[in-house]
Amino acid sequence: MTIGIDLTLDCADATLLAGFWRTALGYVDEPPPAPFRTREEWLAQFDLPEDDSANGGAWLCDPAGVGPRLSILEVPEPKSAKNRLHIDIRVPGHGGTAERWARIRAEAARLVAAGAVVLAEFDGHHVVMADPEGNEFCVAAGPGGG
Repeated sequence: MTIGIDLTLDCADATLLAGFWRTALGYVDEPPPAPFRTREEWLAQFDLPEDDSANGGAWLCDPAGVGPRLSILEVPEPKSAKNRLHIDIRVPGHGGTAERWARIRAEAARLVAAGAVVLAEFDGHHVVMADPEGNEFCVAAGPGGG
């Protein structure tokens, strides 16, 4: 039996980060769990502090239902160190090293336009990047990307 996972990113601005990761991954806003119509209704069932609301987070999912869900939650403390776990964005397609590297660099450029920054390039293999709040991730060829 396998266990499913969700990924959670702590942040200062959930709206900003959710917008970036929607663009980066092609994800959509996840609807609230049934039978709730809104996130506010869902959160009301928990004994949360008064200042805790759905406005402090975003919940994204793969529209095809394949990738892990992504929760983006606002926290008061700033990011203080390098991520110990990071996301790898895998660029699909086949071809030789030059073709694969061109696809990786094109994807990195698309993500820079969406608000990411390039931290390092490992020529022909992958690009290390950071999202708008400094969370590191990599862009590399996908499985079978030959």
